[in-house]
Amino acid sequence: MAGFRDFLLRFRPVGSPGRAAPGGVPADRAAELTAELEPPLSLLEEAEAEARGIRDEAARTAAAKRRTAERQAEEIVERASARAQDLRARTAARVRGQAESEAAELLAASEREVSAVRSRAAARMPALLDRVARLVAEEIGMPPAPGAADPMAPGHPEETRERGP
Repeated sequence: MAGFRDFLLRFRPVGSPGRAAPGGVPADRAAELTAELEPPLSLLEEAEAEARGIRDEAARTAAAKRRTAERQAEEIVERASARAQDLRARTAARVRGQAESEAAELLAASEREVSAVRSRAAARMPALLDRVARLVAEEIGMPPAPGAADPMAPGHPEETRERGP
């Protein structure tokens, strides 16, 4: 839209004052501006089309890179998952082996303890049977067997032996 100044310029004298001259036509500033700006605007349109092409190519390149990165990420996750499963299996086998070894050691220790208890019981059994027999004989009123001394009595030679459970 033309400003006030442009409006006033329409009425300026076309020629110098003096003798009469043919009538002047006001200048068409819009046509002049269009003619003046048309070449730079066409260059600007070309630059805009080129920029649009560059943006489209960049978007295609970015999409291709994104797809490649997604495939690589999926492959990395698959390899990590397989490695994790392998690591879990190896760890479970190691822990299972340690537990089995510990269980075998505990079983051997308990068998040694059972053997020790049985041998102590076998060693003490005759003395305990003699004592029970003597106590039962006393209870029912039978005289003690000749030469049978109480092996559990204080001062008896077996009394000094170590007593266990």
